[in-house]
Amino acid sequence: MESRTLFAETPPIKLFFTASLPGAVSMLASALYQLLDGMMVGQILGETPFAALNLAMPFVIINFALADLIGVGSSVPIAMNLGKKKEEEANNIFSCACLMIFAAGVVIGALLYAGAPLLMRLMGAEGQLLSDAVSYLRVYALCSPLTTIVFAMDNYLRICGKIRFSMFLNILMSVIIAGLEFIFLYYFRFGIWGAALATCIGMAACALAALLRFPGGRLQLHFRKPRFSKNMIKQIISCGSPNFLNNIAGRITSILLNTILLRVGGQTAVSVYGILMYVEGFIQPLLYGMCDSLQPAVSFNWGAGDLKRVKAIERCCFTASAIVSLVSALVIFVFPGQLAVIFIGETASSYFTMAVTALRLFALTYLTRWFSFAVQSYMLAVGNAAGATLISLSAALLFPVILIVSLWPFGLTGIWLNFASTSLLAGVLAAFVMTRFQRNSRSDRYASADSN
Repeated sequence: MESRTLFAETPPIKLFFTASLPGAVSMLASALYQLLDGMMVGQILGETPFAALNLAMPFVIINFALADLIGVGSSVPIAMNLGKKKEEEANNIFSCACLMIFAAGVVIGALLYAGAPLLMRLMGAEGQLLSDAVSYLRVYALCSPLTTIVFAMDNYLRICGKIRFSMFLNILMSVIIAGLEFIFLYYFRFGIWGAALATCIGMAACALAALLRFPGGRLQLHFRKPRFSKNMIKQIISCGSPNFLNNIAGRITSILLNTILLRVGGQTAVSVYGILMYVEGFIQPLLYGMCDSLQPAVSFNWGAGDLKRVKAIERCCFTASAIVSLVSALVIFVFPGQLAVIFIGETASSYFTMAVTALRLFALTYLTRWFSFAVQSYMLAVGNAAGATLISLSAALLFPVILIVSLWPFGLTGIWLNFASTSLLAGVLAAFVMTRFQRNSRSDRYASADSN
């Protein structure tokens, strides 16, 4: 289905099921392989490699963050230009963005490969923990130029209306990664670097499969001779900054928490935090998949000036996000032991007891998490980068750091409560940002009407 027909003519509820549910399935597939990754490393290799994975993971995500900035940041102006019927400009942004992602993969990968030992030592790792964390991170760094574009391809395929193809490609990627990782770890007995290699092979293969769809003019977007400009790069950075800063800020927070946990609660506390992050990694992609899949439609209609349709699409996004988030909170709170045992082989241990307590407190996060997430996505889709950035930075870094200090007297319990408290504060901030944006938008429309 052509993007113009899909975004501008399909009824909002049907659009939600056509675009958002496949997007959620795509992200769910991604979450499943991440969950299997943690499960296989924890069950097959043991607690030390699992802790090493969690120490290195923030830097792995940073490795993808710059590519995500360019991918998400280019998707908004691409969709808006298609809504304004400026196809040539959209294709130029697309072509430039792909080159920028490859270059960023080369540079960031080289820096992470060289700096991996120092970074892990600064976090307090030593001995086998240090060796495992460095080897895991370095595999991602080496493969960076071939893998970091995979998530941007997901955005570009959805803009072209190839939502189901994008979904099937994500499912295929998850199957390849899970299968290779099991073979590498269980049969070949590779170390933790085998888990990273399996992921990189799956990502590179699917990135190539996506790239091969664009040459030849078969899709609405296609490659052309790139024409860079300061305004284009500025627009990409502006629109991509909220997601980028959220990724970077979140990883800084993770590094800080891991460093504190390693000193306060030891390797076990780091592993428990890793379990929380894997649970988060299963739920957040569902929320992201639904909201992110609707962003091209919102941006397209915002560019076309159809505000009524924008509101109808966003009602679907907010409602679905609330349902997923609240159900997740209930499941985590009621079944913490069943979730913990996925990663922990021995249930009669202090490790298991700590994980159950942490999961119950962590469940409270999702009572309010959906609101700030949906508002941030909406702000990004309509080009309000400042509002989206304020929410993302506050939720990912500012509020958690403030709460680390304020909840410090409660020890590890205070750290587990940090997530729910951050979510509540982010929800209040999101309500303020949304109210102010709507008021300013009404004022701008009235001013425009008066001038006419």
